[in-house]
Amino acid sequence: MNKQKGFSLIELLIVVAIILIIAAIAIPNLMRARIAANESSAVSSLRTINTAEVSYATAYPNVGYSAALVNLGPGGATCPAGGPTVAASCLIDNVLASATANGKSGYVIAETGGAANAQGIVVTYETEARPQAFNQSGVRGFCSIEDAVIRWEANGTNAMGAAGCPPLLALQ
Repeated sequence: MNKQKGFSLIELLIVVAIILIIAAIAIPNLMRARIAANESSAVSSLRTINTAEVSYATAYPNVGYSAALVNLGPGGATCPAGGPTVAASCLIDNVLASATANGKSGYVIAETGGAANAQGIVVTYETEARPQAFNQSGVRGFCSIEDAVIRWEANGTNAMGAAGCPPLLALQ
């Protein structure tokens, strides 16, 4: 009688089925964990921008808040040789300063300065973070204004929306 070596086709199919069941359970949990990490990074980025805006307004009292996100960064790969300027204040890193175009951790981040007062000082700003790919990199949009409260909306498509940031829910 010949003794057969190896696994039968049925045994291999059972192993493949078990692996597929485990993958079906694990992959959605992995995606949710990645989305949660991206959202946490977006909120952290907005907090960094809020701190940088206060520092910018303090450093340049005749200007007020920055007109654009790029003004808070180095304005290039490194800070200018002559030191920080209004256009390149070196308060945030270049990755965050360029997140409007390239995104950061699955979120596109934008910041705009508000209108200037009678003295020409910008006294408001709005910053937002939107998922680059809704339901893949994030599911919530975040925004903040000069009160430094991070607010969010569930669909994440346009954090500020037509009504602006303040009507949205404050992040707990």
